[in-house]
Amino acid sequence: MNRREITTRFLKDNKQVLYSLCLLIIIPGIFTFNNWFFTNSLKTSLEQNLQNKGVEIGQAVNAGLYDKLEDPVKVQEFIDNWEIFNSAENSFDIFYKEEDAFKLIASSNKENIGSTFKMGVAEGKNETELSFNVANFYGWAWNESRPYCIKIISKDGEAYWLNVNILKDLKGEKKALMAMAISNKSLENSVTLSIYNSYIILFFTVIVIGLLLFGNSKLFEYTVLYNKIKEVDEMKDEFISMASHELRTPVTVIRGYISMILDDPKCSSLDGDYKEYLEIIKISTERLNNLIEDLLNVSRIEQGRMKTNLETVNAYDIINSTVKEFEVQAKGKDLDILCEKTVELDDEIEIDKDKFKQVLINIIGNAIKYTPSGSVKVEAKNNIKNLVITVKDTGIGMTAKEREHLFEKFYRVKNERTEEIIGTGLGLWITKQLVEIMKGTIAVDSIENVGTQFTIEFPLIKKK
Repeated sequence: MNRREITTRFLKDNKQVLYSLCLLIIIPGIFTFNNWFFTNSLKTSLEQNLQNKGVEIGQAVNAGLYDKLEDPVKVQEFIDNWEIFNSAENSFDIFYKEEDAFKLIASSNKENIGSTFKMGVAEGKNETELSFNVANFYGWAWNESRPYCIKIISKDGEAYWLNVNILKDLKGEKKALMAMAISNKSLENSVTLSIYNSYIILFFTVIVIGLLLFGNSKLFEYTVLYNKIKEVDEMKDEFISMASHELRTPVTVIRGYISMILDDPKCSSLDGDYKEYLEIIKISTERLNNLIEDLLNVSRIEQGRMKTNLETVNAYDIINSTVKEFEVQAKGKDLDILCEKTVELDDEIEIDKDKFKQVLINIIGNAIKYTPSGSVKVEAKNNIKNLVITVKDTGIGMTAKEREHLFEKFYRVKNERTEEIIGTGLGLWITKQLVEIMKGTIAVDSIENVGTQFTIEFPLIKKK
């Protein structure tokens, strides 16, 4: 066996192990993606709020300074008062437009007052105080006469939003330009902390999942064992199917020759013991043939190979003919067997006639088998939309616990009165499967030492 075949076999036999390992990868991956997606969404949302806040502040400042814009001293007083009630992290600057430059006339950083900003150049007391080029940005805002907002990354890596608003007087004329830098530091710290906490949770989640997988390593062994049992079960079904088919031919031959010998007139001259032996052989071959048929039916049902030929029929004709076939057997036990009908002639059901007859044979045969004395009554009647068929006997009955297992494979009621009754325990299991395949239902009700009643229902088809 080469490496590829070994790998293929391993993957086939250890699907559950691979599934667990995939979970170990997928679950942390989902956590990571979820963390990344919502963190970025939060960051985007908060940054948008910062931009909106800058615009709103600009409008509020304009409303407070519209009558003071001509006096830089009063503008500075306004900024000083503003700083008392607002975060010191914000830089607050107001400029006058002078030809192709902007002169700082009031600021939260008073040492910068008097600085002039031209295209890409800062002139004044602290020309390196602002390390980014804002001249063009201020010019665009001034020319467009509307608020602008831009994200700035300083040399030390700190991010903040620079909001620029045009300040106008009551006549609507442009008088000054306001620039406010709103720090992004608290936002970054909050997001970073959120990411850090999320990855800590993710780390412990991976550890917990790993411990669960390794701590329950027995599950991997059970998975391998399950696959082997499943494979053996499939092999068992195939063997039963093959063996049953192979046994069917010789059993049919034996049955045929035994019947020919017993039906031959010359058989009457045989010694009584030899004739009895032949009868025993015939009975045994009949039992063996029934067992083979049951095994074949079980194999077909379990493998989904049970074929049905559904057709619309009047079920009473099949019920009546089946009951008549059991009259001789019933009389042999001094039992009364009755068949009653309360269905309309036009009422029909959709069934496979052969499978339906097999169901009736199994149930009526069981009723006769487990009824020492009394009667077996078969009744067909309408119940609104269903055809209801009941098979009621006055037999040995069964307990509630025995009823629970009645339709299980190979189950037989075992007590003193059933020891000599022959059976495989497959008949009722097959019966239930056949009824359900034909879209019907089957139920049983029984009282020990009183009797048993089987009830079968099939949907009625009304003729137009």
